[in-house]
Amino acid sequence: MESRESVDLDLQKFWYIIKRRWLPAAFILTISVGAAAILGSVKKPVFEAQGKLLIKKINQTSALTGLGGEIGQLEGLDIKSSPINTEIEVISSKPLLLKTIKTLNLKDDDGVPLKPKDLAKSIELRAIPATDVLEISYEAKSLKEAGAVVNELMKLYMENNIQTNRAAAVAAGDFIAKQLPETQNIVNQAEKALRIFQQQYNVISLEEESRSAVEIRKDLETKITETRIALAEVSARSQSLQQKVGMNFQEAIDTDSLKSSTGVQQVLSNLQKVENDLALAQTRFYQTHPTVQSLISQRNALQNLLNSRVAEVTNNINLNSKNLQIGEVTQKLTEDLTKSEVEAVALKNRLESLLQALAIHQQRINILPQLEQEEKKYERQLETARTTHESLLKKLQEVRVTENQNIGNARIIEPAFVTRKSTKSTKIMFVILGGAFGTILATAMVVLLELQDRSIKTLKEIRKQFDYTLLSTIPSLKKKSYLNRRETDINTLPEIPVRDNPDFPIADAYRMLQANLKFISSDKPLQVIVVTSSVPKEGKSTVSANLAAAMAQLGKRVLLVDADMQNPIQHNLWGVNNAKGLSDIIVGQVEFETVVSAGMLSLDVLSAGAITPNPLFLLDSRKMETLIEDFKKTYDFVIIDAPSLMMRADALALGKMADGVLLVARAGVLTSGDANTAKEALARSAQNVLGVVVNGLIPENESDSHFYYGKDDSNKDNSYKEAIKSKSF
Repeated sequence: MESRESVDLDLQKFWYIIKRRWLPAAFILTISVGAAAILGSVKKPVFEAQGKLLIKKINQTSALTGLGGEIGQLEGLDIKSSPINTEIEVISSKPLLLKTIKTLNLKDDDGVPLKPKDLAKSIELRAIPATDVLEISYEAKSLKEAGAVVNELMKLYMENNIQTNRAAAVAAGDFIAKQLPETQNIVNQAEKALRIFQQQYNVISLEEESRSAVEIRKDLETKITETRIALAEVSARSQSLQQKVGMNFQEAIDTDSLKSSTGVQQVLSNLQKVENDLALAQTRFYQTHPTVQSLISQRNALQNLLNSRVAEVTNNINLNSKNLQIGEVTQKLTEDLTKSEVEAVALKNRLESLLQALAIHQQRINILPQLEQEEKKYERQLETARTTHESLLKKLQEVRVTENQNIGNARIIEPAFVTRKSTKSTKIMFVILGGAFGTILATAMVVLLELQDRSIKTLKEIRKQFDYTLLSTIPSLKKKSYLNRRETDINTLPEIPVRDNPDFPIADAYRMLQANLKFISSDKPLQVIVVTSSVPKEGKSTVSANLAAAMAQLGKRVLLVDADMQNPIQHNLWGVNNAKGLSDIIVGQVEFETVVSAGMLSLDVLSAGAITPNPLFLLDSRKMETLIEDFKKTYDFVIIDAPSLMMRADALALGKMADGVLLVARAGVLTSGDANTAKEALARSAQNVLGVVVNGLIPENESDSHFYYGKDDSNKDNSYKEAIKSKSF
């Protein structure tokens, strides 16, 4: 809410500034608009040529063949950029403008070759909304030149577009041609790496191998199970045969070998015969008998020979002699035992081979996933290399085709069409531009005047500057008076309206001032009042005269003293003689009674008298104090018109002798710097400041003005009094 009020106040303040400075602003605006209108009237006719280009995203050859699409394609770098706006910048580029100037020999009014920036100012490039059409406009004083420039610019743009596409294709082709050997080498290396991998790990088809691996393992496991069963059966049979023949497998083998050995069997037969003869001889002879001894010797010799031959055949000299003599049944069982043992050995070897094969196969199965992963990696590398190589080969074919294209991304759909621009619209444009320029100049002038004029303009600014009581506001009598003038001429307005026309509403403002002075000091009535201002021309003398008149109209005896000895004015306002006055009384040349004059009923006027170079010497004297004391004995009120505070210190000296100081401030004359200086002077001298009277107030400049002046004499006093009250309290 506060922000809204602040904006309203700023706009209101700006409006009041415009009202104050409307005359110079209106003058500048009028001159600017008038000059623009004259220029628009005398301006030579202008011709405008317009041509249109169709900007295609992909050139026609690329669209038909599908080759080289990326080279001739118009696209922006990001989503915010527009290809057609990019082409606008290309058309307005310096190289194309220079070629146009050179080809058409364009020159300016001085015969100098036209500069690209000057040509660009007359060219307008506009993208027609919702289309891919670009409109080129050019204005010139010559009909022929206007059309030629547009046509030449479109022609040069199309040639540049074709050359750009060709150059891009050539560069792309050269680059691809250089890359092909490298990509081919990458393909070869990828193929070699895959081949080495397959050879190293005996890879033919890992996918097929993975599918058959389970079946192979199952088959091996089945064969292992069958072999184990067969081995168990054979082992059981061998154990049974060993028990039956009473020998183990090795003994059975040895027995079989001895059975088939002729040398062993012959010695065994002879040994058996000798043992039989020995047994028979022992039944017939004593042990010591030569026959028995001979047979024993033969038996021992044969036994040794048998052992020797058995050892030669079986390497086993401890073989039981029973094993050398077996029957047919035992021999058959021994043969079966031998066969069973041989079969068991074969089954064990088979089982061992199967288990080894299963272990090797399981190891292969375990590494198959890793081999598949590695193979796929090599295959992907090979596929990527081949794809890249094939893509480059395809692109090379495309760009070779594009190099031979003679079609760009644009075509002329409308050659230059020249028309004469309307002079009426030109005049209107000049007037609008003149008005805009004049408005800017007028605003600048108003701002400059405001910056130079540091005076306080409004009642609000005065109240902000002075923290004294606001006793009354006196409207300005300049030009637009806010009085009800009736038939009164503005040039004959009275300086003392309280005396000359007490019915004027402005007279009520002075009467309100007199009443407010009475109210602010009800306990100790004011008798001597010094009226002063910060700077000259604030109307302190007029306020002094009217205040004195208002008091006199109440039947009080009032003395108005003009203490401005260097610039006296009261004698002119009241029409009295100033040959002798206050200065003469102080120096003792005349008596008071001889120089005082009657201004009106109950009001006496004491003029300043002779001008003195050092008024302060007279005013700040014991004689002046004595005079004031004498005046107080004779008059009810003494009003002293003192010089401005910024001019001299007279008012400060008089203020110490009076009951108080009344400060007059005039809007438009007083500056903030002067106001601060005056306020500091009053504070330093410890003056009793009764309040401030705002003089020369212009209600039009007030944002909250409530000054009303009645249309007839019957209600003007009451309306004005209420206005004064609303402003003062």
